[in-house]
Amino acid sequence: MKTQAGKRNERDGRGTIAALGARPIALVGAGKLGEAILSGMLGAKLVRPRQVRATVAHAPRADYLRKKYRVDAQTNNRRAVKGAGLVLIVLKPQQVRGFLREVRDELSKDAVLISAAASVTTSLIEQEVGRAVRVVRAMPNTPCLIRQGMTALARGTHATEADVKVAERIFGSMGRVVVVDEKHMDAITGLSASGPAYVYTIIESLAEGGVKMGLPRDLSTELTAQTLVGASALVLHTGEHPAKLKDVVTTPAGCTIDGLLELEEGGLRVTLIKAVVRAAERARELVRSQNT
Repeated sequence: MKTQAGKRNERDGRGTIAALGARPIALVGAGKLGEAILSGMLGAKLVRPRQVRATVAHAPRADYLRKKYRVDAQTNNRRAVKGAGLVLIVLKPQQVRGFLREVRDELSKDAVLISAAASVTTSLIEQEVGRAVRVVRAMPNTPCLIRQGMTALARGTHATEADVKVAERIFGSMGRVVVVDEKHMDAITGLSASGPAYVYTIIESLAEGGVKMGLPRDLSTELTAQTLVGASALVLHTGEHPAKLKDVVTTPAGCTIDGLLELEEGGLRVTLIKAVVRAAERARELVRSQNT
């Protein structure tokens, strides 16, 4: 497994994507995540605004994107992908088949497709296009909206190493990136893609504990959220096993060990493990349903 968890300038991907030259880039589905991808690419100067064709379902949204980012925002998918060297698919899973059938005759022979549609495999995209198309699958999570995301990438049958590098640079502008075998994508969906929801639940619960003990809600939430940010950063910075870092905080006969005892008796570990497993199993079910 390869990771881009290192230096900031590597993750920013400064400089334009040379492999694309001045060719158009189609961003299909410029909703919240699509806009985050657009903002990340432009902010890191990976592409020029005039290269980007962003598609949306409604004209007012296109007007907004046009004014804010100076890109060619439109509602016509076929026109957007025609001649594009890169097509970013940021659609709901159930929309992907219809989109591919709509545009496959307009896709350039050498176009690279990067799909951020959950539970849509590279093989499904290759099958729907009907030829040896280069596909990279991406599984980002919602913190990409503030450039603190975690994205996993998987390479399709015909994608090249250079294609993966392009995807790394795009999603690296929004956080960390790992490159994995596609067989791991369901587990990653259950862990890092669904993970923010688990963390929000943990934040809410810890903050409620602070409120129970007399803290104002806003203060309790801030203390909790920053504690999770700091603890997570320490894991990434040190590379230490979380259990070792936990032991540093846990002094004999202290407060922390009593708190940990309550977590163990409440089955927190098992519950979180089961949450990831169940979400991953559901992701696998959705993949099967997409491929039938």
